[in-house]
Amino acid sequence: MVIGDDGEQLGVIPTSQALDLAEQKGLDLVEVSPKANPPVCRIIDYGKFQYQQTRSQQKVKKVEIKGIRLSLKIGEHDLEVKEKQALKFLDQGHKVKIELRLKGRERAPIFRTKSRDKINQFLEQLKSNVDFKIDKPIEQQGPTITVLITKGN
Repeated sequence: MVIGDDGEQLGVIPTSQALDLAEQKGLDLVEVSPKANPPVCRIIDYGKFQYQQTRSQQKVKKVEIKGIRLSLKIGEHDLEVKEKQALKFLDQGHKVKIELRLKGRERAPIFRTKSRDKINQFLEQLKSNVDFKIDKPIEQQGPTITVLITKGN
């Protein structure tokens, strides 16, 4: 089965005749569906075909990392708003990076456990609404404590 360069079905043609048609037009004969009965071939520019295939595969693989920023003094309602935001990002298939920034005196060692507890509290609230997995565990980089999560199966 051969499909022309303009999308028109040319019908079932012997391979040698299909190759001659493609050569006359300066294009290539590409087998697009080998498992079909009869196999389906197209007369197209193979380089352009390969380019389109790689572009479509890259679009599928592309996953953005969205950020949620918390603070140590965040209110309960603000925490719920951030939770809804994180749920929306996870439902869209994005990874979510949760950050808690320590400011001023919050950088003192006694606040590190409080900040980790705040992130764990946020993760527990999130776990009650959606199943997720932690890609990168809680870690501190200077004044910022982060965790990276994605939607679980």
